[in-house]
Amino acid sequence: MSNSWASSRLDLYIPLDVTGGRRSGLESALRAAIHQGRLPAGTPLPSTRGLARELGLSRGTVSAAYDQLAEEGYLTARPGSGTRVAEVSQRAQAPARRAPAPAAPRHDLRPGLPDLSAFPTRAWLAATRRVLTHARPEVFGAGDPQGRIELRDALADYLGRTRGVITTPDRIVITSGYHQGLGLLSGVLAADGTRTVAAEDPGHNSYRDVVRRAGLTVQALPVDTHGARVEALTQSAGAVFLTPSHQYPTGVPLHPGRRRALAAWARSAGGLIVEDDYDGEYRYDRQPVGALQSIAPDQVVYCGTASKTLGPALRLAWMVLPSHLVRPVVRAKQHADLYTETLGQLVLADLITTHAYDRHIRAARLRYRRRRELLLDRVAAVPGLTAHGVPAGLHTLVTLPSDGPAEDRLLTRCAHHGLALRGLTELHHDPAGRPQGLLVGFAAPSERACPAAFDALFTVLASFAA
Repeated sequence: MSNSWASSRLDLYIPLDVTGGRRSGLESALRAAIHQGRLPAGTPLPSTRGLARELGLSRGTVSAAYDQLAEEGYLTARPGSGTRVAEVSQRAQAPARRAPAPAAPRHDLRPGLPDLSAFPTRAWLAATRRVLTHARPEVFGAGDPQGRIELRDALADYLGRTRGVITTPDRIVITSGYHQGLGLLSGVLAADGTRTVAAEDPGHNSYRDVVRRAGLTVQALPVDTHGARVEALTQSAGAVFLTPSHQYPTGVPLHPGRRRALAAWARSAGGLIVEDDYDGEYRYDRQPVGALQSIAPDQVVYCGTASKTLGPALRLAWMVLPSHLVRPVVRAKQHADLYTETLGQLVLADLITTHAYDRHIRAARLRYRRRRELLLDRVAAVPGLTAHGVPAGLHTLVTLPSDGPAEDRLLTRCAHHGLALRGLTELHHDPAGRPQGLLVGFAAPSERACPAAFDALFTVLASFAA
């Protein structure tokens, strides 16, 4: 039987078994709730009158059950404070042990993570208040699989203004993170007859797995100091997945000549370019490189996310699609999870339209630029280490000398010192014989923690170089 606990403002399920008597059934149910931890010590119980009314028992039955449990030490009753659960941990059955949560790293230097301590909490709260104050009742109902029009409107303006993206709101689809968007798009391509695609080598291995799970064969597209080698694209590739503004993981942008060649390939071969602009907002030496989508809007799917600017917990990302892909992707989104959570979309739309989002990103650029410069100074002080990539993004690739320590040994030593970072080898399609290195994220530690994190990392690196 369910009890609303009106007087104590608590809800608790009481499976009342009265086969042995109403009073004994209530006593047993309360003992079980205390043993199981559903009624922890200090929990106020309702008055005897209130509980009797809720459970359909007489008040005398409830009073007698309370008295019995008080004598046994399960309850305490004090004038003016009512009846409460006593501290009976020594009587309680030990709960089933949970597997311990993995220990968080002392220093998180993994690539692709923003400084979560700098989340714009005040701006988010202010935007949330505005959204809820003016929200119509339909906001709390089922959402649009394509995404809220308010956010799509805001993104169309923002992406055009800051990234040069050419779009209208009807060509934008909101997804629950880039991971989902990539899976939806890959499924649509496979259903339309695409069998083979190309992806950068090295590149994000977990995203390659997403594409493969859709049934697509992934060809390696080599990367050099000018980005993806576009001339290596084959006619069999129906699409190519790349990170042209800041290649992951090498950090180089796609050369302008290769951008043009890539657009020409897409037009002549009927191929699709999937542009992952995962950290395009962060360029530190000049204005960010514009999106590749701007030179071939009908051949490029532009993908962006709030994970690197605000935080991955928001699960907010977007795709700007060629018009012929909008309907099938929206249909795939509807089949996947109906729609992305609505209130977060509206709050982000408010942040963008009030320019609080711009202010947050500008402040983050200043912090991250300082940290990157500090990291490069530390790299330069260790013989044999080489930093790669333009001044951009949230990580720097540091390659190791060919006669230096093996990458896996270095990562193991870092882990022993509480450091979390990522190796380069696993990002290659075929790791055998590839250059070894570390992807050092400089954004995740807070301003205060960053110097200590670098000290710990370079203590390990110096010990190998000695």
